[in-house]
Amino acid sequence: MKIIYHGHSAVQIITGDKSLIIDPFLSGNPLAVTKPEDIKVDAVLLTHAHGDHILDAAPIAKANQAPVVANVELAAYMSWKGVETIGMNIGGTLDLGFVKAKMVQAIHTSGIVDEETKTVIYGGVAAGYILRVEGKTILHTGDTALFSDMKLLGDRENIDVVLLPIGDHFTMGPEDALKAAEWYRAKLVIPVHYNSFPVIKQDADQFVSQLEARGINGKVLAPGEAIEL
Repeated sequence: MKIIYHGHSAVQIITGDKSLIIDPFLSGNPLAVTKPEDIKVDAVLLTHAHGDHILDAAPIAKANQAPVVANVELAAYMSWKGVETIGMNIGGTLDLGFVKAKMVQAIHTSGIVDEETKTVIYGGVAAGYILRVEGKTILHTGDTALFSDMKLLGDRENIDVVLLPIGDHFTMGPEDALKAAEWYRAKLVIPVHYNSFPVIKQDADQFVSQLEARGINGKVLAPGEAIEL
């Protein structure tokens, strides 16, 4: 299995000849090195409705004839873009054949801002995903603040990899992410959601050093970089 970090919160997981991508934000991210048209996947998973997580979802889904998986409200919105969707909700698990995806809680907002009409479209609640692939457990937390039920997931799940936002301002920053890493007790922590905009600029290498000082394994991935499990 391979995990590719595409920058911001965009993460692709490849297992055999199957693949999925979470929160594709490539064309709007100046740090991304991969174009949306280069992404080959069998499913697109969305954690919430903000533009920096859904921007390239419809084009990628259409190009690959792949379904978009999201909460029911966001799935309805994406279906209006002409793509196949699978709506689900927090606590539910979806079996895609090559991966099982359980939608879990995140503390964040979710909505689509329409600048033209000056309206905000409700995007359902924000979430993360526990992914079970090839006997491994991967947690993409989505955009989130620190909350105590992270410890519950750490107690219940044997997490191999957790993808944690560290950017601050819109999500938890490094200090809270360190506590989240302790609670999740994952074998590997990968920081995400930083440096894409000036307001979320962070030193990911310093964050990983702070993890290691606590006995937690962390790794910084550059956009386009992959690891194998």
